[in-house]
Amino acid sequence: MPTHSGSARYEGFGKDGKGFVSTQSGVLADSPYGFATRFEDAPGTNPEELIAAAHASCFTMALSFALARAGYNKGTLETEAKVTLDRDGDGFSITRSALDLRAHVPGISGEDFARIANEAKAGCPVSKLIKAEITLTHSLAE
Repeated sequence: MPTHSGSARYEGFGKDGKGFVSTQSGVLADSPYGFATRFEDAPGTNPEELIAAAHASCFTMALSFALARAGYNKGTLETEAKVTLDRDGDGFSITRSALDLRAHVPGISGEDFARIANEAKAGCPVSKLIKAEITLTHSLAE
């Protein structure tokens, strides 16, 4: 199985430090991150945003494959993940990843869709990695 990588560099420390994050694919190349991108509105990214994107994309792909295995081959899936960072004593914890799925899958019942979506949520590799509460809301367009 392939191994994928990402890297981070931080110059300086604390609130005054500046971080840069990159991915093996080059999709991110020295993208800025730091205190201001995490807790203020400065341009750049932050770990929670990256986890949210990873969780949304992993779950959506897992659901796509599960639907294909169930015999559905047309439709669209759009997922937004909202990752929550909460205070935890002197630090912080990621306490929740809320998946909001909007789907159009012709011919599927709401009951079958909910079952397959929840199985995909539990089986997605990023869901397995995250130890926080993972929720899923979904809507199915008729």
